[in-house]
Amino acid sequence: MTMLWLVRHGQTDWNLLGRWQGQSPHAPGLNKTGRTQALALRNALKDVKFAAIYSSDLLRSLQTAEPIAETLGLTIIPEPRLREINLGAWEGMLAEDIQTRYPHELEERRRNPFHTRAPDGESPHDVAERVLPAVDEIAGRHPHDDVLLVSHGLSLAILLCHAYGIPLEHVYDHIPENAKPQRVEWV
Repeated sequence: MTMLWLVRHGQTDWNLLGRWQGQSPHAPGLNKTGRTQALALRNALKDVKFAAIYSSDLLRSLQTAEPIAETLGLTIIPEPRLREINLGAWEGMLAEDIQTRYPHELEERRRNPFHTRAPDGESPHDVAERVLPAVDEIAGRHPHDDVLLVSHGLSLAILLCHAYGIPLEHVYDHIPENAKPQRVEWV
């Protein structure tokens, strides 16, 4: 059994604005609060003996993982499969603008949350198809170890639901807060 420490990246300006980030190359890195959260996280986890630190390859996750890796003398292993959901046409848009321009798509997402995609994007089912095998591989490399995973809201919600036996249809109810570590046993 591997002990996974799951951490959502620190806050960004787009989090504050309600702008949907997804995998957008234009999404900003951590803001001042996010950098403070990353440092607090470093202090909270400084005594954990991590075998490895894996992070999504998106900037906000890497910036969250960096202070921890530096303090512990570990190298961050970027893992693209830990990325956030691809939100397609919705990336970079404000929530209220998505509601105005895509009301039917959002309604379908409410009715069928696990299988509905944003236009030109992924569904949570698609994310689960890449995130779960990635984490199984990571756990296989580190049996009986503590491993830190720094990722994104929906990707981590999928892992939490899977670990606790929660139906993935409820994934949007389990998105973790920014920079708050959660431990799960991965078997």
